[in-house]
Amino acid sequence: MAGSSHGHTPAAWTGVIIAFIGFCVSGAFMVMAQPVGFWAGMVIVALGGVVGLIMRSMGLGQPKESGAISYTTTSAPAVKAEPAGVEG
Repeated sequence: MAGSSHGHTPAAWTGVIIAFIGFCVSGAFMVMAQPVGFWAGMVIVALGGVVGLIMRSMGLGQPKESGAISYTTTSAPAVKAEPAGVEG
């Protein structure tokens, strides 16, 4: 993954940071047994995903690939298999 620059964009970093903050808020309120605060943290987590998608649509994310797969062929001659015991 390091060679593909997966996630090294402002949209990815912002979305993950907001989601991380939401998980921290949610976890803290879960320990304090406060369901309203827990769900508020979950809303922050979802907000991180929405912000990441919006930023990606604004052009701050990974560029989309064309989807076309290019194959290269070699000009080496094809090897023809001969039955065993046949000398050529």
